[in-house]
Amino acid sequence: MRRWWMWLVGAVALLAGAAVVVSFFIDEPLRRYVERQINAQLQGYAVRIGALDLHPFSFSVDLKDVVIVQDKHPDPPVVRVPELSASVQWRALLSGRVVADVQVERPAVHLNLTQLRHEARDEVPVKERGWQEALQAVSPLQINELRVVDGELTYIDADTRRPLRLSQLNVRAGNIRNVKVAAGVYPSDLQVDAVLDGVGRIALNGQADFLAAPHAAVKAELALEQVELAQFQAVASRHNIALKRGVLSAAGAIEYAPSTKTVHLRQATIERLQADYIHTAQTAVVEKRRVQQVQQVAREVSNAPGIRLRADQLRLVQGTLGFVNRAARPEYRLFLEDAEVHLQNFSNQLTEGTAVAKVTGRFMGTGRTVVGANFRPETNGPDFALAASIEDTDMRALNPLLRAYGKFDLVQGFFSVYTEMRVRNRAVQGYVKPLLRKLDVYDTHQDTDKGLFQKLYEAVVGGVSGLLENVPRDEVATKVDLSGPLENPQASTWQVLVNLIQNAFLRAILPGFERELGRASR
Repeated sequence: MRRWWMWLVGAVALLAGAAVVVSFFIDEPLRRYVERQINAQLQGYAVRIGALDLHPFSFSVDLKDVVIVQDKHPDPPVVRVPELSASVQWRALLSGRVVADVQVERPAVHLNLTQLRHEARDEVPVKERGWQEALQAVSPLQINELRVVDGELTYIDADTRRPLRLSQLNVRAGNIRNVKVAAGVYPSDLQVDAVLDGVGRIALNGQADFLAAPHAAVKAELALEQVELAQFQAVASRHNIALKRGVLSAAGAIEYAPSTKTVHLRQATIERLQADYIHTAQTAVVEKRRVQQVQQVAREVSNAPGIRLRADQLRLVQGTLGFVNRAARPEYRLFLEDAEVHLQNFSNQLTEGTAVAKVTGRFMGTGRTVVGANFRPETNGPDFALAASIEDTDMRALNPLLRAYGKFDLVQGFFSVYTEMRVRNRAVQGYVKPLLRKLDVYDTHQDTDKGLFQKLYEAVVGGVSGLLENVPRDEVATKVDLSGPLENPQASTWQVLVNLIQNAFLRAILPGFERELGRASR
C-alpha cells in the first residue's frame, strides 16, 4: 500500500515536471502565435509582446511588456503595458460557464493631437478596428471580468508644454458576459476612478450592458472633485478661449445606450474661473462655421425624445469673464469681474419647465451688474426673457472700445444701461436705455500727443454731448427700441442673445455720436 502511494506521488510529480518543462519550451512559440493573432485582428495598429508565461496548472497566461503603436504615427507608442494576466474565472464555473478574468497592470496610454486627427480621418470606425477581437486573442476563453490597476493616461494637444494627465486609473468591469444573470438591462457592474493632473478626482459607478447592440450601454453616477480647468487650456485655445484658471466640482448621472442618451447634472460649481473669448480677423471664418454647427446641434437636441439634458444647479463663483476683440483697431477687452452666475432647471425638454438664470458682477471692474433671465427649450425658435442693469461704469476703462468705434476717448464719464428683452415666436420685443453722465472728452494734458484733427474731432464730440445733457442731473440719456422680427430666426438661443446684447451695447455706448457730430459740422 505504501509503495502504491509512492508511485502515485511520483507520477504526479513527473507530470508536473513535464508540464513545467513543456510550458518553458512552448512560451516563445505561443508568444509569437498570440502576437500574430492579435495583429491579424487589428487595423491601423500593431502590437508587440515582450514575453509570455503560460501557467498550465492555474489555466492562466501572463503577457509582459506589451506595446501598441499606431501604424502611421508609431512614436510615441499609444499603449505600454508592463503586465497583462488572463485566467479562468473559477466562480463562473458554478454557473456552468467557462470564462476568463483579465487584469491589466500599470498600463500607460499616450495620445497626442496628431494621432487623434489621423484617427478621425480614418474611414474605418473605431468599433471595426478589431480591438475586442484582439483582446479575445489573448485567451481562448470569453472575457467576463476586466480590471485595470494603477493606469495612466497622458494627452498632449498642440501645446506640448501642457500635457493632460490622468493617473491612478482603476477600472473594474464585471459580468461582461452576463454569466450571473440572464441577458437584460444593465446586468454588469462598472467602476472607474482616477486622479486628474494630480489634484482632481473622477469617479464613475454604475452598471453596463457590454453586449448591447450596436454599442455597449452604460448607466452610472458621475462625480468630479476639484478639477483644475487651466489644464484644458490647450484644448480650449483651439476654440478661441483663453482659460487661465478655475476649479470644477460636479455630481450627476449619465445614461448612454442605443435608444437613450441622458445627462443629468444635479449640481456643478466652478470657482475662480478666469476665461476670455478671443476674436480675431483670422478666426472669423472658423467662428462662422462653428456657429452653424452649434445651430445644427441645438436644433437636433431640442425636445428630442431620445436625448435628455438636464442641470438642476449650476454655479459660477468669483469668476472673471471677458471678450477680447483683436480684429478691432485698437483691440479692446470687455469683461465682468467678480462674476456670480446661478442657473437652475436647465433642460432641452419643454416638459421640464423654465430655466432661470441670475448673473451679478462688476462690468469693467466698476459697473454694478445684475441680470435676470429665463429660458424655455426651443419649439418655434428661441424663447427667453431677460432684464439687466449696469450702473456707474467708469467709462475710462472703455476707451479702447471708444477709439475703435468712435475714434475718441474720455478723460471722465460714467455709463449705465437698463434693458429688457423678450424673444418669442421669432420676434423680439424690448428696449435698451443707456445713461451717460459727467462726460469729459477732450483734455489738453491727456491729448498733447494727438494730431490736430483728432483733437478737433474730440472737442466737437464733447460739445455735442454737452448740448444733449440733462443739465440739472448732468446726464445724457436716450432709448433704443429693439422690437421687431429676428434677423436670423434659425439661430440658436445663445446666438440670438449674444447678437442682441452686442448690437444693443454698441448702439448704447455710442448713442448718435456720429449723427450728432455730422449735424454739428454743418
